[in-house]
Amino acid sequence: MTYGRAAIPALAGGLLLAALLWWAGASAAALHLPGSSRVLGFGTAAELEHWLAPWSYDPPGAHGAGDGGGYAAGPGDSARYFSLYTTAVQIRFGAVFAFFVPGALLLVRRLPPLRGRVSAALLAVWAWGLVAGMLAMAVSAPWLIAGQGHGSYRFLPQIASVISSGAQVLVVAALPAAMVTVLLARVATKGAGPLPQAVVPARAARLAATVGTSLIATSLVILSYQPVAATIQEAFTASGLLSEPGDLLRLWLLLGGWAGPQGGSIGSWILHRVPDVLLLAVVWGALRRLPGLLTRVTLPAVAVGAVCATVLGLLASQLLQVLMEAVDSGARWGVPRLFAALGSGVPAALTWGLVAGVAAAVTLRVVTDRTARAEGT
Repeated sequence: MTYGRAAIPALAGGLLLAALLWWAGASAAALHLPGSSRVLGFGTAAELEHWLAPWSYDPPGAHGAGDGGGYAAGPGDSARYFSLYTTAVQIRFGAVFAFFVPGALLLVRRLPPLRGRVSAALLAVWAWGLVAGMLAMAVSAPWLIAGQGHGSYRFLPQIASVISSGAQVLVVAALPAAMVTVLLARVATKGAGPLPQAVVPARAARLAATVGTSLIATSLVILSYQPVAATIQEAFTASGLLSEPGDLLRLWLLLGGWAGPQGGSIGSWILHRVPDVLLLAVVWGALRRLPGLLTRVTLPAVAVGAVCATVLGLLASQLLQVLMEAVDSGARWGVPRLFAALGSGVPAALTWGLVAGVAAAVTLRVVTDRTARAEGT
């Protein structure tokens, strides 16, 4: 598929994703209407507001805080802080569109939704929507922190907190955006003629998937072990605005967190590790199938595909954790509380997905070339 045919679906998906996130943020004000807490419950309303607040133009404390909008400074300072906050949200929505379009364009072009690729393309674009939203949060974080009036206090931990917020809304909003992107791409592909398909030896695909999954396991099994994670948290020191980088490092490096069976049964400990096993299984299966689904195996396509596979593995493991918690304790604290961790871990998935994708692409190239030379001789 040419870039011209792939551009329209990617642009439409990006616009829809930004519009859905804007609509979700604008809906946060409805949670402050009289009766909302009685209908939804105080805990549920508060949890939903926490999810929607990162995408809202209203700063924290704007509702019911008087004319100052939650700011303690004088009228002039309050207006300037509010202007910074508004700029941050505008940057955020613009960045969502700017990050979504190139990734969706690459995925639609290299993974066109035809010939058994529809579900793979849909899942990949959905996962990329989460990555685009997370990157938009990261880009707009400095303006957001400055707009709240305390940018000099624990700046790096605040950056980490902003990047990890709003993920639950992204999971929901990215799905219809991915559906529209894939639907339009399917229509655009019908008149494009026969599409090429990469031919990759099964041994090379299995070996590349194993290499990529082993790198994902480095974060999930080794770095996420609590003593190692604590070392990462405390190993780096700095001063001023760059002090306390531990939270930010853990956000971009750790896909999970686990410890040994201390005081509990070994069976319960193994049961709680099943989501981690599912994550690795999803990543291996996706990386194993990815080369055969691509129209051309290139480093950018495999790298972005590995990122999407890691994000999908995270979502699968988190949904399994939600199911296990629902069976174990039910919705004692409300249904939204069960999904509080949904969509978390995307920064680390981006970091290790790129590393795994590059390693998988190099492995594919080396093994394929060796196989071709062996068959030639």
